[in-house]
Amino acid sequence: MGYVRLLRQRRILLLWGAQTLSVLGDRMYALAVIWLVWDATRSAALTGVVAVAESLPYILVGTAGRRLAARFAALGRLAVLDVARMLTVAALPIVWAWSGPSVPMLLVVAAVLGLLGALFDPNLGVLVPDLVRPDQVQAVTGLMDLMGRIARIAGPGTAGLLLAVISDVQLYLVDAATFGISAAALALLARRVRPTEGSAVTAPTPSVRPRARELLRAYPVTGCMVALHAAGQLLLGVSLVLPALLAARGGGGAQMYAAAMTATGIGAVAANAVAGNARWATVIPGAYCAAWAASGVVTAATGAAMAAWQIVVLSAAAGAVGPFTAVALRTHLSGFERGERAAWMMFDQTALRTAGTAGTLVLPMLAAPAPAAAYVAAGAGTVAVAAAAWAAAAVLGRGRAARRREPELSRARL
Repeated sequence: MGYVRLLRQRRILLLWGAQTLSVLGDRMYALAVIWLVWDATRSAALTGVVAVAESLPYILVGTAGRRLAARFAALGRLAVLDVARMLTVAALPIVWAWSGPSVPMLLVVAAVLGLLGALFDPNLGVLVPDLVRPDQVQAVTGLMDLMGRIARIAGPGTAGLLLAVISDVQLYLVDAATFGISAAALALLARRVRPTEGSAVTAPTPSVRPRARELLRAYPVTGCMVALHAAGQLLLGVSLVLPALLAARGGGGAQMYAAAMTATGIGAVAANAVAGNARWATVIPGAYCAAWAASGVVTAATGAAMAAWQIVVLSAAAGAVGPFTAVALRTHLSGFERGERAAWMMFDQTALRTAGTAGTLVLPMLAAPAPAAAYVAAGAGTVAVAAAAWAAAAVLGRGRAARRREPELSRARL
């Protein structure tokens, strides 16, 4: 019901619908790029390089581009970024008409889109909480999380269906159109948000944001939660060897892998409504650390599973844990004032992308010889990190010298 009440607000419905379409197009683009690189080179290594090229700008902006990112902390300026993304994607078919597709070109486009995304994503996260009342922040956070999960499920399937009836060039034009719709929605919101309700939304976030060191010193408990987020994401890199684990358990076909991926998506969407509306789900550090510990238990159990169907069931459980970790931390960060909120979200994004890239590059190589053992080890490591973060937060929470209380810490603990 919290989601329904939010979607009755025209500005939330407009933003959510446009961003869902935009992220859907983004997932379609990602699948098309992977396919094009593989089709042109038959090289898995080059396919991974494209993914790194898209992630690297997120790391660079987070470490050296804080002031640049702060310039786009307004809805109207986010619309400009989406226009730039639209033009970048739409330029591909035009260039291909002259020179044909090439891997270097795809790498450049991936890097440009990564840079624009690195400026867009954290700023949208900063602005969305200001569109609703404080008591609706958790629900709107869950709603935006649902947006991404629907797009991740539907995006590849939609791209596959479209590629059956249109060319890859036309698919890029469709993707460009989704960015254009998002830009139009953001521009409309920037003009129509009333000053009394959203003056903080239409005005940019102050360009001077606290540095990560200052945030960690002032809010050490939140720092522990961001560190747990990054560590958990790194260890989730083991999931890339899921096909090998299924093969070892007698379910090596594409259908079984698709079933596991589908189960993960269904579990995530089903659990999102609880994560976005149940107040206990956002208790920091208790619920957040418990959710990551549950993720570790499920990961270890997946490695210990004796049959492919058990892995499919556990994939649904793994998907169900995801919204609790995502919504809890994002709701917590939304409780800071805007300057600190922007700095925290940029810091979290940088840590997450760095850890995720490292996990993608390293863990599959380490896990390939023994995928089951790797799953068990990654799961146990996640549980250990979650327990350590919870213990550290308890100690730092009692002894911190922060000048103001960290958001959410006054709530009942688990």
